[in-house]
Amino acid sequence: MKIIGAIIAGGHSHRMGGREKAFLELNGKSVVTHVIEHLEPQVDQLVINANGDLRRFARFDLKIVPDVLTRLTTPLAGLHATLTFARGAKADVLVTVPSDTPFLPPDLVVGLMEKIPSGGAVIASSGGQEHYIVGAWKMELLDDLERAIAKDNLFRVKDWAARVSAQKVEWPVEPHDPFFNVNTPEDLRIAEQIVSAA
Repeated sequence: MKIIGAIIAGGHSHRMGGREKAFLELNGKSVVTHVIEHLEPQVDQLVINANGDLRRFARFDLKIVPDVLTRLTTPLAGLHATLTFARGAKADVLVTVPSDTPFLPPDLVVGLMEKIPSGGAVIASSGGQEHYIVGAWKMELLDDLERAIAKDNLFRVKDWAARVSAQKVEWPVEPHDPFFNVNTPEDLRIAEQIVSAA
């Protein structure tokens, strides 16, 4: 089974004052470097979904996949673009994560794959909260996703997950939430404390 991992880095980082969250420094490395180091060993190929000047990601030596549906300004556009890429690469499953989650669990892909239904999807959950961008998606979903966007004006990953009856896999939040995301300057300070305590 071929599994492609995709880091969704298409956001605007408004809560960081316009600074791109992926490139914030955490423990001497960019946040997205932490994401890469956690996810890359778990998949057959890792790509980054990003828009704008793609050269800013050149240092990571990964395939960059820009949005295809540029009128869609939510992470669903990134999911669509990477699912399209994954099907073209003859993958069986796409695993997506956001670019601002530096503490991904080492059993993420295994845990998701244990629960993914045939032709369906599964998302991660922790502390009673669903993480809709942290998920595994079968290639069979792409055609319906395109219909949902074009005909039903679907634009949120949350709504897409509900539409395809995505299963949930729960992870423990001790010693810290593995899906903690760095959205604000305060989040970055908390992330630094998590690293220090590790």
